[in-house]
Amino acid sequence: MTSPFSITPDNRRIDPARRRAGALKADGSPDDNDRTEIGPTPLAFAEWSALGLPPPHLPTLREYRLKRIQEQLVARDLAGILLFDPLNIRYATDTTNMQLWTTHNPARACFVAASGHVVLWDFHGCEHLSAHLPLVSELRSGASFFYFETGDRTDEHARRFAQQVDDLLRQHGGANRRLAVDRIELSGVRALDALGVQLHSGQEVTEFARVIKGPDEIKAMRCAVASCEASIHEMRQAMRAGATENDVWSALHAGNIRRGGEWIETRILSSGPRTNPWFQESGPRMLSDGDLLSFDTDLVGVYGMCVDMSRSWICGGLEPTAEQKRLYQIAHAHISHNTELVKPGVSFTELTALAHRLPESCRAQRYGVLFHGVGLCDEYPCIRYPEDLEAYGYEGVLQPGMALCVEAYIGEVGGRDGIKLENQLLVTETGYELLTHYPFDESFF
Repeated sequence: MTSPFSITPDNRRIDPARRRAGALKADGSPDDNDRTEIGPTPLAFAEWSALGLPPPHLPTLREYRLKRIQEQLVARDLAGILLFDPLNIRYATDTTNMQLWTTHNPARACFVAASGHVVLWDFHGCEHLSAHLPLVSELRSGASFFYFETGDRTDEHARRFAQQVDDLLRQHGGANRRLAVDRIELSGVRALDALGVQLHSGQEVTEFARVIKGPDEIKAMRCAVASCEASIHEMRQAMRAGATENDVWSALHAGNIRRGGEWIETRILSSGPRTNPWFQESGPRMLSDGDLLSFDTDLVGVYGMCVDMSRSWICGGLEPTAEQKRLYQIAHAHISHNTELVKPGVSFTELTALAHRLPESCRAQRYGVLFHGVGLCDEYPCIRYPEDLEAYGYEGVLQPGMALCVEAYIGEVGGRDGIKLENQLLVTETGYELLTHYPFDESFF
């Protein structure tokens, strides 16, 4: 029987002559082999079809996201929001451009007025990358005022950009001078302050906008999960004695890219004694039969949707040790119990109070959170362990449409092994939907 995680290559060549002018793909994007926008490959569409997964309708998804931002602006009496974070720009416009590079080189920006007027400043010479998106009202360039780009003229360029923002506020906000900003270079803050613009937290606006997923975002997430799990299957096939951790990890990257995924936020995969303590990233260590291998995907997949799941395996199909089984079963019980707590109306602090209590020996190296939100990346909220509640906890309530990851790292101080398990969930009207389906390893039970 064919596994749902196996790949059946489709070797049929697409005849461009068969494409009709104006034809659309199943997600509403143009069926144009030469289009500028990125997206899922034929392999991804074929796998989703085989699984009965409908893709999202991208025009509807984009409209939903813009409306969510507008609602948050209106609720806070903000005239608009200025975005530099590439993921917030993606959320507002569904545009992409060198996402990792612009994460540390803020060369793009976006202004969204409470009225819905959208201005996108893209990297110079890149206006064509967003020309297909009708929700972008204006395309500009000139948002770069970081030192690599502008050197000792940084303040000059920041003032020039701030003047554009001020003009947009006067045009679309009237007397309202309240502007949300997600993050900005110090010179930009000073330039906007000098113009009398009142700055407010943009991260709060975007996190609250992004926290409730619309129907098409949920479809996109299900598709991204399916593509990630097919790639995980390929990664498991690459796990063998003599392979390095990087050999195994690279299979996940390759599978993600083959399906139209975008990047992976970390490279957290380790084996043998490197599984404890956690957060060691993949390297040149060679696997041997019987080695434990643990990983966390942190994967930004198709449609830019994050798939954040973790599994632990034994190389070579050997029987895990009694200690490995013990740790695995604690981790499995932990996320299984906590998953059953998920339903609308439950508060963050209730989840902390009702969560599975780790054995004393496993608390010192506990994971950072019991749950965290997920969307285009790890998102609001973070729900803490009891030990961390006073220092880092905050209140909130689960609502339908929130997507969460429930996770555990189980490894004792001074121990050899560490188990990492994590699943992705959707909060529904009555409880939860499990989004990740890649099986746990039965040999640990």
